[in-house]
Amino acid sequence: MLIAFFAAVRHWLALHTGILHGGPDLYYNFWSGFGSDLGEATLITAVGVGVYTGVRKVNCHTKGCWRIGHHVLEGTPYILCRHHHPNVPTKGASHEHILEQHRKFKEAREAEHRTSV
Repeated sequence: MLIAFFAAVRHWLALHTGILHGGPDLYYNFWSGFGSDLGEATLITAVGVGVYTGVRKVNCHTKGCWRIGHHVLEGTPYILCRHHHPNVPTKGASHEHILEQHRKFKEAREAEHRTSV
């Protein structure tokens, strides 16, 4: 269908982008109208890419997960959300669980300190 009305579509496109009737030169209307928006589109695209990059930096490193990653997976450069991290409870941590984890950490640190002395 586009092929049948190609001349009409081309004329409409030329008229609305400003290149049909020029001012001092052929493309004056283009750069004064439609073409001047190219800079704005570039800025909007750059901001969008920057936001996406920032979000990708802080979100969970599991492919396809958009949750914010707060938990470092030890021994790797990955930051994971509580859903994907193997040591974080998914239904919330009870006070007893938190105290137990802290106790284990202190014992491991003391054992490490004893072996290095």
